[in-house]
Amino acid sequence: MSGVSGVCGFRPVGAASARPAARAGAGFSVAAQAETGGAAAVAAPLLTGLLALQEAGGDAAQDGAARQGGFALLAELAALQRDLLAEGPAPGRLARLASLAESAPDAASPALRGVLGEIVLRARVEAARYTKV
Repeated sequence: MSGVSGVCGFRPVGAASARPAARAGAGFSVAAQAETGGAAAVAAPLLTGLLALQEAGGDAAQDGAARQGGFALLAELAALQRDLLAEGPAPGRLARLASLAESAPDAASPALRGVLGEIVLRARVEAARYTKV
C-alpha cells in the first residue's frame, strides 16, 4: 500500500512546507492617508445609512404588525363562517372578533391601511350582525 503524497497538487503542512520569510520591503503596508482619515470618512455614511435603515425598519415593523392583525381578523372571520355553516357562532367567537377589530394596529403603507380598514369594517359588521342585543 502506498502513502498519499498530496491532494490536487497541495503539499502537506509541516516544517518542510513552510515558505521562506518575506523579503524585506515586500510586505504589506498601509498608506498614511488611510490611517488618519479613512475610518472617519467611512463611519459618517455608514451611520447615516444605519439611521435611515432603522427609520425604514419602523415602517416595516408597523406594517408587519398590521398584516398580522389583518391575518388574525381573517382567520377569525373564516372560523365564524364555519361556525355559521355548522350550528351558529361559538360562544366567544363574536367577542374575539370585536376585540380584534378594536385593537387592529394601524399600517404605515396607505394601500395596506385601506385593505386593513376594509377587513376591520367587515369584522365589525359580522360581530354586530350576530350579537344578540
